[in-house]
This record gives sequence, C-alpha cells and structure tokens, in this order.
Amino acid sequence: MFSHSEKLIALRFFSSKRKEKFISVNTAFAFLGITLGVATLIIVMSVMNGFRVELVKRILGVNAHITIYSTQKNLANYGQLVENLTNIQGVLTANPIIDTHGMITKDEIASAALVKGIKKIDLINKKLISNNIISGDLNNFTNGDKIVIGDRLARKLGVAVGDKINLIAPNTTNSIFGIVPRLKEYKIIAIFRVGMHEYDANAIFIPFATAQIQFGLHNAASAIEIITADANNTQAINDKIYNQLMPLSHNLIINDWQEMNSSFINALKVERNVMFLILSLIIIVAAFNIISSLIMLVNDKIKHIALLRTMGMSQKSIVKIFFINGALIGAIGTILGSLIGISFAYNIDTIKRLLEKLTGVTLFDPIIYFLTDLPAEVNLYTVMLIVITSLIICFIAAIYPAFKAAKLDPAEVLRYE
Repeated sequence: MFSHSEKLIALRFFSSKRKEKFISVNTAFAFLGITLGVATLIIVMSVMNGFRVELVKRILGVNAHITIYSTQKNLANYGQLVENLTNIQGVLTANPIIDTHGMITKDEIASAALVKGIKKIDLINKKLISNNIISGDLNNFTNGDKIVIGDRLARKLGVAVGDKINLIAPNTTNSIFGIVPRLKEYKIIAIFRVGMHEYDANAIFIPFATAQIQFGLHNAASAIEIITADANNTQAINDKIYNQLMPLSHNLIINDWQEMNSSFINALKVERNVMFLILSLIIIVAAFNIISSLIMLVNDKIKHIALLRTMGMSQKSIVKIFFINGALIGAIGTILGSLIGISFAYNIDTIKRLLEKLTGVTLFDPIIYFLTDLPAEVNLYTVMLIVITSLIICFIAAIYPAFKAAKLDPAEVLRYE
C-alpha cells in the first residue's frame, strides 16, 4: 500500500526540524487533543459501564429477576404457586416474601424502611447479603423478634448487633383504646453492607412468619420472588409463567427486574450515548488541528515537494506521504490515549479517594449516585469502538492537506529559485 520510499520521506518530514516553530506547537496540540479525547472517552464510557454493571449486580443481589404480585395485595395460595413455578423450565428458585414499607424507631430517632419478610434459607441464598455481613450472624435469623439491617441505617439509629429497635407497620389495629399502630420490638442479629446506598440505608429483613403477623397477612404472602437461569433474558420466562399461572389465577401481576428498574437502566443508556457524542467533539476539534498542522507542513515543505515531483514522484505518492504524516499524529495520539484511559479507569476509585483526601471534598456522594464506590468496567468492544472512531476521524482529517500538497505545480514553485 505504501512504498518504502514513501514511508521514509514521510518519516523525515514528520521528524525534521521545521522553520516555523508554530507548526510544531500546532502539531503538539493536535496530538495532545487526540490523546486527551480518547483517554477521556474511555474513562467516561468505562465509568458508565461500571455504573450499569454494579447497579444491576446490587439490584439483583437484593431483589429477584421476576416478581409476582396480586391485584388483591396478597397471595393466599402462594404455596401452590411456588410449586408450579419451580416446575417451569428456566426457573431456578421461587420463594414467597412480604415486601412492604414500615418505620424503624430507636429512642427519638425514626427512619422509613423497606421491609422484606423472608425465610432464613432464602435470605442466606441472597449472596449479596449473606456474603456482606459486617457484624453478627445470619444463622440466628430464626422466627421471632429477629432483624437484619443495613450499616448506614444502623449508624443513623446509633445501634449495633444485640440492640433492640421498634418496627411500626403502616396498617393499624382496632382496640378498646381506639386505633393503634402495629408495633413490635426486634433484636438486631446482623448488619450488612452491600455498597448501594438505597439498600444500606433503608432495607431491613425480618422472618417471614413474623412479617405475616405484623403486617396482617396471615397465611399469605405479598409477592413471590423468582430467580431465573438468565437474568438478561427474562421475557421468555415471563411468557411461560403467564401461560401456566393465568388460567389458575387472573389477579396476578408479573414484573421482571428490567421493567421495575427501567428508569435507572434507560437513564444510564441515554447518558452513555450522549456522553459519547459530546466527548467525541474533543477528537473532532483535535482533527481540525491536524488539518491546519499538515497545511502548514505542506507550505513549509513546498520546495521539497516540487523537487520530488521533478524527480518523477507521482501525485499519488505525494498524497500518501502527507497522509502518513497525519495518520501518525492520529495513531500515536490514539494509542497513547487508550493506554492512559485504560490505566486511569482501572485505578479510578483509588485516584478518587486520593483526590478526596487531598482536597477534603466528597467527589462521589453515595446518596446522589446510589453506590458507595466509583465503579469502572473496561469493555473491550467499547474501547475498540473509540479507537476505530478516533482513527477514522484522524485519517479523514489528513486527506485534504495531502491532496493539497499533490496539486502543487512544481514549475510555479521552482520558477524563481
């Protein structure tokens, strides 16, 4: 594609000292722009990928792939439904749950809570919870006044394992003293930290049988959680569940995790696409610097071009020589930017902590961003897309100056020499 002489001359032009120092400065800015643009794109895309991966991991670690509710607010026949569900191909597990809200109080401190009444074995099977117990033991999660809470909620209430807190249900009980709230005292037997603020600060787990009594769901469940073989392909399982269960019960509502968390997933997808388009402008701006740099290089090497033409070099070869110059700027900048971006992405949480320590400013507030750590997931496909996009932009930018150099008339250039 490129002859040895074309490559040699292109490299001589690229590395030679130029009369106009401004040309070298402009080239340096073009190179720097490409490097920063590619690095920034890789870092931002990796963080966006990391956000999605970590959010999905934590959402599925606490919630189910598919959840079945009832329009009547309770599932009295949950035992039969669970048995039918476990026989459906693709369903790994199905378990009843009390999924509701309540209020936690300790002395004069109160906090809203996402309450999940669950059986001991089903809680232990939630590996995101059972593998992230920072205090206490889930083996003590037996029927009765036992409770498991998130560490941020524990800190807010100022409690630890062994302390007792009150859980107030939203429904009430009629008594001789009038209407009173359903209140029960629970003993904290474990504290978890999953790294997602929404759960660490709000979620609590209590025994299934105890939750049935306190929330007035005697011999019933509020929902059934289903874990499937493939969390990313729940629609097929949804259809099977609908076809099998709907003839038995017409008051069921079937939701999968993607539908229930669509606002998160769609927001991340839109932000990811918009950030890619916006940050690509950095590379495009740098490409204009490549154009101006090559045009100035052509003007600087105008006599050399004329001599090469008189010695028999074709216009096509001149185009290739200056195209190589522009491509070199883009290729080196892209490769260096990729290396910087990947290295930065793999160490972004460490860098974030260092900057927070130096500045004393919280750069990543878990209350706003839901996660306690800044995640980054380097995706090979995304990196390749960024690299290819950058190279295409740079190669296109090199075409016009290269053709401009080839159109020079050697007779006109050398007339007064």
